[in-house]
Amino acid sequence: MTLLLLKLILAHLIGDFFLQPLKWVKDKEKKKLKSVWLYVHIAIHIALMFLIVWDVSYTPLILGIGLIHLIIDGLKLTFQRKKTKRLFFFIDQLLHLISIIGLTSILYSNTYNFSLALDGRILLWIISVIFLTTPTSIIMKTIFSKWNISKLTKGNESLKDAGKYIGVLERLMVFIFIITHHWEAVGFLITAKSVFRFGDLTASKERKLTEYILIGTLISFGIAIITSLLYLNLLHYV
Repeated sequence: MTLLLLKLILAHLIGDFFLQPLKWVKDKEKKKLKSVWLYVHIAIHIALMFLIVWDVSYTPLILGIGLIHLIIDGLKLTFQRKKTKRLFFFIDQLLHLISIIGLTSILYSNTYNFSLALDGRILLWIISVIFLTTPTSIIMKTIFSKWNISKLTKGNESLKDAGKYIGVLERLMVFIFIITHHWEAVGFLITAKSVFRFGDLTASKERKLTEYILIGTLISFGIAIITSLLYLNLLHYV
């Protein structure tokens, strides 16, 4: 069942974070249940699960997860407000994960065939790497949505999406260092980033910006470390 769960989680990550353009999200938030993109989004999730699981015998499970996904997203769109948007984002993702694990456990706890071409260890590695790219960037963007970065800096613009790519690269590096058992390299990476950031923080003389960058760095590294530790522990079960 572990391999099946990993495949379903992979489908969820791709569908929710990679194949859902921002204009779809805005349209859903505006039109709620009347948005056609809500149902396109669900259809993409179902198609991804069929494609990745590659076994029509799991049709009831896949359709069940798709239906629950629709219900969760519908409730989120209906009840979330601007002030609760961040909270609802994390509740939404948690409920999706619970629904995948729960429904799979109920329907196929002891019947899943592990004799598939895609090895569980490889799949776990793929999920970890994918999670540390766009999904984590979106999670961090959601966390920081309560602050307006434009108010923290004055006239010192940076490259477009530079922070996003720096975050992606640093999380992937932390992941690689930890799974190869080189924790000292993680410390070196944190030190190196701190040295580069020190000049910016000294020049800005802005306490809020300093706190903003510090929180972002710690969250980014923290997520990467936790993901890496989960990967190493889950290897024993796949």
